[in-house]
Parts: sequence; structure tokens; C-alpha cells
Amino acid sequence: MRQRSPQEKKQLSYLKDRRNDYGENQKSSRKNIPRSRRARHHALRRGEQLALQRLREFSGALDDSEVRFARPRTGQWRKFADAPLGEVVAYRLKRRADLGIDASPRNQARLERVRRHRARRS
Repeated sequence: MRQRSPQEKKQLSYLKDRRNDYGENQKSSRKNIPRSRRARHHALRRGEQLALQRLREFSGALDDSEVRFARPRTGQWRKFADAPLGEVVAYRLKRRADLGIDASPRNQARLERVRRHRARRS
């Protein structure tokens, strides 16, 4: 494996590294993802039990497929991928300039550098 230049490393970092852009604390994401999965599976199991109970009231013998088709789909939750680091950095720099926090020419130069690194896809 050949040695990469610092510029190549920076470009790969902007393309491949990911950041949570949902706006939550990192710790809360680590806790809420398993919690949401648990809640969804709990709701599905509960819906299955209710469907099974209803089917038992109306008919005698059941097989597993009847229960699966009779249960309602509840607990719709999905996990979303984090954003690439280059997009997050560019968004933050642009936002700073738009809000007047850092409207200096240096900020514009940084933004151009980030865009240039993101554009060079090998």
C-alpha cells in the first residue's frame, strides 16, 4: 500500500468520515437507537398478540401465517445514515457566514477549500 499525501488523506476524510447531523447529542443517539428499536419490536409483538386474540375469538385453529397477516403495522421507526464530513463542514461554514458570525474573507476561502476537496472524487 502506497503512502498517501496529506491532501489525499484530507480528501478521503471529507468523503468517507461521517458525522451525526440530526442535531442530537452523540450519547443520546447511542441510547435512543436501541430504545427505539425496543419500542418498535414491543409494539409489533403487542399488535401480534391482539391480532391473535381477535382471530381466536372468531375462529378456532390458526396457523402462524394468519396471525402475521392479521396484525396491524405499528411502530414505524427507521435508522438514518450520518452525513459525510465534507457536507457537514461546508454547511457549518456557510451558516456562520449567513448569520454574520464569521463573514470574513478567510471563511469564504475555507468554504472554497472544503468544496474543492469534496469535488475531487477519485
